[in-house]
Amino acid sequence: MISITMKRLCTLGAALFVCACFGSCGGGSGGAGAGAPAGATVQAWVTTADQSRLLARDTDQSFGSAALAASNIDVDAAVRYQSMVGFGAAITDSAAWVLQNDMNSAQRSALLAELFGASPGIGLSFTRLSIGASDFSLSQYTLDDVPAGQSDFALANFSIDPMRANVLPVLKSARLLNPQLQVMATPWSAPAWMKSNASLVKSANPSVAGTLLPGAYSAFAHYLVKFADAMQAEGVPLYALTPQNEPNYEPADYPGMLLGPAARVTLIGQHLAPLLAQRASPVKLLDWDHNWDDPTGALAGLNDALAQPAIAGVAWHCYAGDVGAQTTVHNAYPAKESYLTECSGGAWAPVWADNLLWDVQHLVIGATRGWAKGVLLWNLALDENAGPHTGGCGNCRGVVTVNSVTGAVTRNVEYYALAHASRFVRPGAQRIDSSTGVNGLESVAFRNADDGSLVLIVANGAGQARNFSVRQSAQSFSYSLPAGAVATFVWTPSA
Repeated sequence: MISITMKRLCTLGAALFVCACFGSCGGGSGGAGAGAPAGATVQAWVTTADQSRLLARDTDQSFGSAALAASNIDVDAAVRYQSMVGFGAAITDSAAWVLQNDMNSAQRSALLAELFGASPGIGLSFTRLSIGASDFSLSQYTLDDVPAGQSDFALANFSIDPMRANVLPVLKSARLLNPQLQVMATPWSAPAWMKSNASLVKSANPSVAGTLLPGAYSAFAHYLVKFADAMQAEGVPLYALTPQNEPNYEPADYPGMLLGPAARVTLIGQHLAPLLAQRASPVKLLDWDHNWDDPTGALAGLNDALAQPAIAGVAWHCYAGDVGAQTTVHNAYPAKESYLTECSGGAWAPVWADNLLWDVQHLVIGATRGWAKGVLLWNLALDENAGPHTGGCGNCRGVVTVNSVTGAVTRNVEYYALAHASRFVRPGAQRIDSSTGVNGLESVAFRNADDGSLVLIVANGAGQARNFSVRQSAQSFSYSLPAGAVATFVWTPSA
């Protein structure tokens, strides 16, 4: 795990560029948009750095014609950007184990309803699965393991049985609570018999890299598609698929695989894309699934004439680099989608207040202003020992922590950072225009498609409380946000 570097957000693309790319802009400047919300009631929800208020309902505000504060955030609902899939976290093997084995039925049902259910639940609507084991599994395995020295190019031994005890029950329960829950999936490694080092982990011989054998490209593509088909048969269709987790990194103590740009281009363009095109149920193919620090890696597939048409978008991780990389790639290929697919908190960042601000500034605000349609944190749940896990990160933090003895739940800072968006921004919402970087106030805004309500999320990165106004059309309301605090505002403008 690479420590997260706290960097300021990059300036994002101009609205005129968006209009040219998507044809979805309207209105003018200075807070124009849907009808003036004179007198409209604004719900306010706040989390403070000292934890005295945790996603707490504050006094309602009202739009009026009072003078603007020195710091003002304009919201323009007529300027619209990407539609949202949602916010969530990965149902890893470990997360599912904790939920299924460390909680009784009543505890588990209550927590899943809180995580995936509608208000007062926080409405998580996006999740990620590993295809085979990750570091957050109880053992190292794939879905087609055979004895050493053997192979299975016909995939006769392929099975998703390792998911049946824990992952599938949790996933199906979550989808019952939120039928809009979208699922993406990622392999950490191909089966060992498909690899150059015949191992799921890095070889002890540094000269032997673990990558896909030239003769195994077709088999691996069929392996991934068989997984999509098996999930479809379970009533859990995949929304998206990536061909490899963190393809530039080969771990020594948990499954992983190097899959450089040329290998990914070959796998996607010549093998995986044709198979996916034959399926009746579409699955989005996302490339990269690695850090912000290497946009050239993310561009490799998009720059290839054969692979590019099959790639729906780019998946990003947060552990190195700056969120501005998302906009760099978007500007090069504005028709391609963007997703933040992994970011974990952990003991390396112990200060609750710092984590709240960083998570909201970079993941909720920065990633979505950087065109992300979905934002995923890493483990949905872990126990008090940051596990169970096999290798890899020994001090990661789940969105929630479940006590392995009592089943008691601790809601971690990541829970509140996610909830400030997921509870209010529903699937299908569009990001809309809002000013940001105003005297330390950063923001992002959305318009829910189902009822036209608007959601504004504001983080106060200044070292002191900020009094500010929010303006839509000619009307505004005022609010005072403590230093380091986060607020979500919700209102319905007039027609």
